[in-house]
Amino acid sequence: MIDIRGLVKGFNGPPVLDHLGLTIKTGETMVVIGRSGGGKSVLLKHIVGLMRPDEGAIVIDNVDVSRLSGRSLNRLRSRIGMLFQGAALFDSMTVQENVGFFLREHTTMASEAIKQRVGECLQLVGLQDVEELSPAELSGGMRKRVGLARALAHGPELILYDEPTTGLDPIMADVINDLINALRDRLKVTSVVVTHDMRSAYKVADRIAMLYNGKILEVGTPEAIRGSGNPIVQQFIKGEARGPIQEALPDRRVFSRWSGHTGLEWHR
Repeated sequence: MIDIRGLVKGFNGPPVLDHLGLTIKTGETMVVIGRSGGGKSVLLKHIVGLMRPDEGAIVIDNVDVSRLSGRSLNRLRSRIGMLFQGAALFDSMTVQENVGFFLREHTTMASEAIKQRVGECLQLVGLQDVEELSPAELSGGMRKRVGLARALAHGPELILYDEPTTGLDPIMADVINDLINALRDRLKVTSVVVTHDMRSAYKVADRIAMLYNGKILEVGTPEAIRGSGNPIVQQFIKGEARGPIQEALPDRRVFSRWSGHTGLEWHR
């Protein structure tokens, strides 16, 4: 469904995406993992046409997104739903108004039909009787699910998830994981999930792609990624501080100096 070819994007410095290539099959859930600030969200923004590449192409069903504008781009976007990292709900709108926003703005559906569709989408994500609540009255997990209901409201063929479990407790994160899998199985949508939560990645992925230094370093099934022989992949999936992914780690001598002081002495 999606063919990303030689994608390059920079922001007045080294490229964030550096001739990146990735193919995503129709109906699969592709999980993109990688460091925070490594370009995962930038990749999603290119897929939906919010950013244009410096070089390369993003082809969805044989159409190059980077060449579209105006109505043509809007038609493509009507096939895509997106769950933003913080849900991105409109604070001044109720849940019902948030979920039905696209339908009100971009379709000729009657108000009653929109209301019915909103109810159906909320049921799909396990929510009832929340239509008149404001986002401020919702928990973090509920906001994520309302954001997902909004992404589903117009019946997309492709859903993009930007860090869907970030900020959630482990139980609610697993609820979101189950929802991603249920939507794939029930609605047969193609999904791209960006995350650094490996528990989530293993549970929802058909395939996992590791993004590192602007390129896709490795692609494979969850089992293949777990067993990867690449030390960079292994360091990331195990969450280890030391390894080939270099960090500015604290000098061990700092810790030894700390160990001899009490909190009172530091305040002096």
